[in-house]
Amino acid sequence: MFNKLIAGMLPYMPKKLVWLFSKRYIAGVTIEDAIRVSKDLNSQGIKVTIDLLGEFITDLKQAEENREIYLQIIDRVQAEKIDGNYSVKPTFFGLLIDPETCYQNLRQVVAKAAGYNNFIRVDMEDSPCTDLELDLFRKLKKEFPQNVGLVFQAYLKRTLNDIKNLEDIHSPEIPLNFRLCKGIYVEPAEIAFKKYEEINENYLKDLEYMFSKGMYPGIATHDKPLVEGAYQLINKYKLPTSAYEFQMLYGVTPDLRKSIVEKGHVMRVYVPFGKQWFGYSTRRLKENPKMAMLIIKALFIRK
Repeated sequence: MFNKLIAGMLPYMPKKLVWLFSKRYIAGVTIEDAIRVSKDLNSQGIKVTIDLLGEFITDLKQAEENREIYLQIIDRVQAEKIDGNYSVKPTFFGLLIDPETCYQNLRQVVAKAAGYNNFIRVDMEDSPCTDLELDLFRKLKKEFPQNVGLVFQAYLKRTLNDIKNLEDIHSPEIPLNFRLCKGIYVEPAEIAFKKYEEINENYLKDLEYMFSKGMYPGIATHDKPLVEGAYQLINKYKLPTSAYEFQMLYGVTPDLRKSIVEKGHVMRVYVPFGKQWFGYSTRRLKENPKMAMLIIKALFIRK
């Protein structure tokens, strides 16, 4: 209860204080920071996804600016020969203002990545965005079949049906590529599972369905029981390591990450960076209130 109280207060605390927590989970503010962290992860045999922080913009001028920043990021990352791809949040490109403008902005970003034979992951945001983002993915997938993927959130009750509804654009030659995570947004019980056991059960149902249909899942979790469940499904379907990958967030459960890599599985780490780190950090704290105590303890540590 105390940890939750602290986590709820943190968005209103000075940014310098919250940074004591955030620097563990964010590469930094600049692209140079993201490249430095990415090269370090690559040296450990870990792939990355570059993620510029930001979402829910308020005008389309911002969307244009964000598009141009992403185009520059892709050129810079490719020049540095990073083994990684890119993640985008559609609301960062104007989805809730004008879906067509968002599509045109993201189309340019995907085309840039495709020019390097690389890949863009379209993130899934909160439930008012779900249908819009499914439509957006379909349009991008049609033009760039090998260069775009989507995120699904296992705690949404609709997720398995949404996966099934995309089977018409799936093929063994170019399998659908989905990142499967639990989900982080606060959603009503009518549309989202709330209990830990229910969420995990449905996560593994969604994952098994992807495996059974030959889709390529990014198994995005820091939950050891889910990792163990994924191992069992991989063995059940006798899958090669080229048929899936594990994914984690930068700075989270490094020991579990290391154990997965040591077992020979492909690992990809999301590397977030950018000036809008504050909102990302406070969201992480709300997901894991116990981490709030790290900030309080850090106040009493002199370096």
